[in-house]
Amino acid sequence: MDFLRLQKALAFEAEAGFNDLQGNQYRFSEFLQIALGEPSPTIDRTDRQRLQTLAQKYSSYTDLAFADRQHLVAETRRAVYSIKQSVHQAQQELVKQELAKKSPAAESSQAVKPSTTKLKSSSGETSAKPGSGKIPELEQSVMYLAGVGPKSAEKLAKLGIITVRDLLYYYPREHIDYARQAKIRELKAGETATIVGTITACNCFTTVKNNKLTIFEVTIKDSSGKMKLSRFFMGSRFSGRGWQEQQKKMHPTGAAVAASGLVKETQYGLTLDNPQIEILEFDGEIDSDTIGRILPIYPLTEGVGADLVRRAMKSGLAAASRLAETLPEGLRSQYDLVDIQRAIAQIHFPDDRDSLDAARRRLVFDEFFYLQLGLLSRRYREQAKQTSVILQPEGSLITEFYDGLPFTLTKAQSRVVNEIQHDLTQAVPMNRLIQGDVGSGKTVVAVIALLAAIQAGYQGAFMAPTEVLAEQHYRKLVEWFSLLHLPVELLTGSTRVAKRRKIHSELLTGELPLLVGTHALIEDPVQFQKLGLIVIDEQHRFGVQQRARLQQKGDNPHVLTMTATPIPRTLALTLHGDLDVSQIDELPPGRKAIKTTVVSSKDRQATYDLMRREITDGRQIYVVLPLVEESEKLDLKSAVQAHADLQDNVFPDLKVGLLHGKMTSAAKDEAISAFRDRITQILVSTTVVEVGVDVPNASIMLIEHAERFGLSQLHQLRGRVGRGAAQSFCLLMTSSKSETARQRLKVLEQSQDGFFISEMDLRFRGPGAVLGTRQSGLPDFALASLVEDQEVLEIARDAAQKAIDKDPTLDRWAAMKAELDYRYTRLLGGAILT
Repeated sequence: MDFLRLQKALAFEAEAGFNDLQGNQYRFSEFLQIALGEPSPTIDRTDRQRLQTLAQKYSSYTDLAFADRQHLVAETRRAVYSIKQSVHQAQQELVKQELAKKSPAAESSQAVKPSTTKLKSSSGETSAKPGSGKIPELEQSVMYLAGVGPKSAEKLAKLGIITVRDLLYYYPREHIDYARQAKIRELKAGETATIVGTITACNCFTTVKNNKLTIFEVTIKDSSGKMKLSRFFMGSRFSGRGWQEQQKKMHPTGAAVAASGLVKETQYGLTLDNPQIEILEFDGEIDSDTIGRILPIYPLTEGVGADLVRRAMKSGLAAASRLAETLPEGLRSQYDLVDIQRAIAQIHFPDDRDSLDAARRRLVFDEFFYLQLGLLSRRYREQAKQTSVILQPEGSLITEFYDGLPFTLTKAQSRVVNEIQHDLTQAVPMNRLIQGDVGSGKTVVAVIALLAAIQAGYQGAFMAPTEVLAEQHYRKLVEWFSLLHLPVELLTGSTRVAKRRKIHSELLTGELPLLVGTHALIEDPVQFQKLGLIVIDEQHRFGVQQRARLQQKGDNPHVLTMTATPIPRTLALTLHGDLDVSQIDELPPGRKAIKTTVVSSKDRQATYDLMRREITDGRQIYVVLPLVEESEKLDLKSAVQAHADLQDNVFPDLKVGLLHGKMTSAAKDEAISAFRDRITQILVSTTVVEVGVDVPNASIMLIEHAERFGLSQLHQLRGRVGRGAAQSFCLLMTSSKSETARQRLKVLEQSQDGFFISEMDLRFRGPGAVLGTRQSGLPDFALASLVEDQEVLEIARDAAQKAIDKDPTLDRWAAMKAELDYRYTRLLGGAILT
């Protein structure tokens, strides 16, 4: 059980106001049901039952009142914390028992002599013991590595390092190149380098102002010049005279020395920042784990030092020779990849920069390759299914709908309609994603697909991630379907019980051809008579499991997913490698470009003047803020505070509405309806309005603290205006002095192209920001970067496609198939392959 992930999820939900947060894979309540419902067998039986009881309570989380949700989350946090402590204590006791078995003397002396201890592997072969010279087993505990032991093993466990295999795959987050040896006079600020010379002076003393701060100074001279180096030690143990005198004796005048570090400029000249310093042997050769080498820098946590990880790695690295090669030789040769044993050895302690680059390339390739292999395997299995839902793309219902439209489809819309209609005539269930910018007309295209299903006697389901968005789609569909005399219903978490029962009944009898809703659609009572097509909007906010549960309500129905978040190709391959993708890359004619301007607080009065002019002309305004309530830690204006200020001080003669995620569904509906019906002229909101609030009369989007948002999210918010014929404006208010932040915002000024903006967002902030949430469901790559490793992703996709083409079952490559299963069950939780 991943206690850390559980605790983070509970903390996020509490911070977000107990709104049942939507991640990419699951809603908060669904994740808790899964995580708590299947606790680890290592947990005590009573505690397992306790967690399973809590899991059941989360099945009705969406129906609970705010106070009850708050109480349930608090109860769960207490339970998870106490059980985590119990498991930790049990693990400590297990370590003690292992030590007792390993060495009878350990009980009495509390000490283990590594050189005399041996451990048998399951095959009967003696495994590596400290001092034994044997190669460690991959699955043995790191506790038995030389220089580790039980206490250090407990620390390493904080990093998720339990076995030697875990250790080998714990990659450095970066490397510092100390391999370049240079003369003192050749050094330049900003470089990392190693210098070799002799000590001309050494001093070690406690500062007068702080008796816990000790400074160690050494002056080094080579044939080109001199340099003074300093290191700082905080703590009373360093301020003792004995320790300081020892340092002076260890660094005598005339001794040969090597020092490595980042060269920096100070008011006294060049020096090395926090240098690594080591006395050399008499022959002047550098024989060090750090000096003159490319040094691995590992991600650490409190209480776990870099020296411990490097020491353990040095002891366990020989086990890399036991790693089985999972990629066929032909594939490695074709894509110029080193073998896995060398890659692992060189990523930790590279011989040189070329060896490091080759090792990283192979390991990045593996991460991408197995992800793509899993996605393509799932796609193959989906395409192997047969569906009874084979539809005709034309008919009287679709013709009547076309005739009633007040506009003509764009060329891009028509192209995508044709792609969908082709899919619907096949015996293989459609699994297609429509990507299109805000306002590009994705919903119309989806309606045409739904009508194809309805006219053939099937039912349709339209699922959206939030009640606000579901309500918006419902209103639009009612408007269109009423002209065709077709009923549509809406089902969300706040739908009353009597209405739910009526909807459930009409679905079963087939009276209801189309149901729109949130994740409430996947609940067990919702049963369709004949489900033929599923439409999912903002699909990256739903998990694979949620989509699968909805699909199970029909006989392999067709699935059409949509997103208004334009996604760069690298991100699309990572998230949607198992989907066919269509792009609506053309906006309807007559749309005016939204004038976007970055403004600062000194422009606030001019901004308010523009807002008043637009309201005088009959327009309406959105004001968006990143927080619901004021934060003591962050100097940010909140939505509640801004609403009060605008209503009381700036526009007292106007009606200012308020919308945020902590409001009840009824209050949200009331706020949106008042704005839609022009009762309020200004709507102050959090990012709840990012999707789903469609008011063509709105002409200004003012975004406060714009630097707090990702570019893709800002582009989504901007799309709330510009939906009518009038000129619209997007004002990005920021007080940030950061040049990088202002450069990011300038991208919005210069471009209306969602794909370009998302590509820039990917480069500025990473994939989580492009999807509008850090909880985006992206796999956690240990090394790979979607920004820096695009070329490797492309060849990994190519290699995975060729493997599936040759043998979709992967049976001919047993080791590769086993590695795929291992990675998805152990590292990715099996999410891609389910």
